[in-house]
Amino acid sequence: MLYQIRHVTRFAYAEPVAFARNNLRLKPILWSGQHVEDYALIIEPQGRVFPTRAEAGLANVVRLVVEQPARTLTIESRARVRVDRPIPIFAPSDPGVAEIAEWARASRDTSPAGPAAYLFPSPRIALDREIAEWCAAELDPRRGVLEAALALALRIQREFAFDPTATLVDTAPVEAFRKRGGVCQDFAQIMISGLRAAGLPAAYVSGYIRTLPPPGQPRLVGADATHAWVLVWAGPALGWVGVDPTNGIWMAGDHIVVAIGRDYADVAPIDGIVLGWGAQEMHVSVDVEPLEQVAA
Repeated sequence: MLYQIRHVTRFAYAEPVAFARNNLRLKPILWSGQHVEDYALIIEPQGRVFPTRAEAGLANVVRLVVEQPARTLTIESRARVRVDRPIPIFAPSDPGVAEIAEWARASRDTSPAGPAAYLFPSPRIALDREIAEWCAAELDPRRGVLEAALALALRIQREFAFDPTATLVDTAPVEAFRKRGGVCQDFAQIMISGLRAAGLPAAYVSGYIRTLPPPGQPRLVGADATHAWVLVWAGPALGWVGVDPTNGIWMAGDHIVVAIGRDYADVAPIDGIVLGWGAQEMHVSVDVEPLEQVAA
């Protein structure tokens, strides 16, 4: 599947901003099952743009510096991405939850994609007893890791309500868990907390899902915005496998990976500082258009 992605973020300031410095994580990364064929970044007003290092996780990070007074700032990201990612199929031979946890503890891979970086609590995802006990019902140590991960995602989809008014971007996972509601960020962070509590490496994914579904299929929750889901490490042979607890599905042909980290703080599409005063408003629009279909 070939997708055309347009992601526009517009800031409007009550008073002119004299200076802005932002980190942009908008260009999809090179990851298994996807390839970026074209990319463009359009900034208005123009500023200085240069690449910088990802502090944690896997991301294409660009630093934007705007040094002229501005009442608005528009950041538009355009990408053409080809996705060819099969749906995972679990089998009786899959390693179990306990086996994966043992392998992860023994791993000496310290690369950004190594399991060790995603085993422990991170700044926005604590290990919480309530979440751990609730998730443990699906994470029996003898259960195959893929079967267990999908079962947990499906349980989150069934028992939690998608409610954009229930949480904020900095809401702790345990608060969303107790409310039994939130958005894709909350569901991903709850699942990650439970997986890590069981000893499974789990990463936070920021990206997109297609806006319009194929004919006859339901629209996925989280379209028209950036989306978030989970990667679980399933051992050396299977590697990282994606699962989407908001929709109760695997990461497959409808998902485009932009950045991977320990939690949202590592992969926020835009963060930074501005020098000014007064209120500001932010409007975000995302469109993910399939340019061609994969033959059935």
